[in-house]
Amino acid sequence: MIEKKIIIGQGGEFPLNGMLTLPDSAAAPEGEAETVPAVVLVHGSGSTDMDEKIYANRPFRDLAEGLAARGVATIRYDKRSFAHARKLLKIPAFTVYQETIEDALLAAALLRADERIDKDKVFIAGHSMGGMLAPRIDLEGGDFAGLIIMAGTPRRLEVVMYEQLDEFIVSYKGLVRILAKKQKERLSEKLTGIYEMDDDKAKGIKTMGGTTAYYFKDLGQPEVEDYLAKTQKPILVLHGDKDAQVRTDLDYDKYRELLAGRENAYFKLYPDLNHLFMPAVYGDLKNLKKEYKIPGKVAGYVIDDIAAFVLKGKL
Repeated sequence: MIEKKIIIGQGGEFPLNGMLTLPDSAAAPEGEAETVPAVVLVHGSGSTDMDEKIYANRPFRDLAEGLAARGVATIRYDKRSFAHARKLLKIPAFTVYQETIEDALLAAALLRADERIDKDKVFIAGHSMGGMLAPRIDLEGGDFAGLIIMAGTPRRLEVVMYEQLDEFIVSYKGLVRILAKKQKERLSEKLTGIYEMDDDKAKGIKTMGGTTAYYFKDLGQPEVEDYLAKTQKPILVLHGDKDAQVRTDLDYDKYRELLAGRENAYFKLYPDLNHLFMPAVYGDLKNLKKEYKIPGKVAGYVIDDIAAFVLKGKL
């Protein structure tokens, strides 16, 4: 395995530290080296580093090392909201394009400029919200050879958030339940009717984490299913059945429904794996932080499936 530090967006306003990880075959002597396929790793929601570090776990590092051992290169990088939170918040009514999409496009371009990479075999693997965005990133200039959706959702972000808050309301008592109720009420009040709302009005409504109602409007319209309908690229949808953040019945099964009949759409549901594709310990939202504080590794058979899809274009 070869690791090389890189900068995404070098010379721009939002340079990001990153890592290009290559299989050993990419370092063969001149004339013997073969180009290798590659994957752009795209974060989920929140502010995370290039390893997508979540408490004791680093799923993107696991994927990079595991895929390199299987002959596939990866590029990963700090998320813009992690490296440049203050600058990002100065953008009036920033959208997911400034937060995530633009950097994924820059990462894909950097890969294609590398002589060791097969330019026709650059894939995207989006995790969680990154999975939700993968079809949009592809259509907005990514032009990937295929899409890998890991623990994604085809539903609108606010719908998933309301559902998670409802689960907190049911699971907890006392202050936590009261706070969850209030948070849902505030969010619902600000986001009700956003898809009929004037853009300028939506941009003036502050929501959470420095976002505005326009962030949610831009993210939810067009919907994921509209982007999926516009692509005929090979797609691999992966999901752990103990995922406490997105659901098998409402998310994974919905992807199956939306992509039904496509010969180049593949689906894998993994028993007993959580949102990070690691063995689940608790498997519920209430104990999520406790679970993520237990060190784990992305399951090897998940990495096997991703590598097979990238190397063959199918499973």
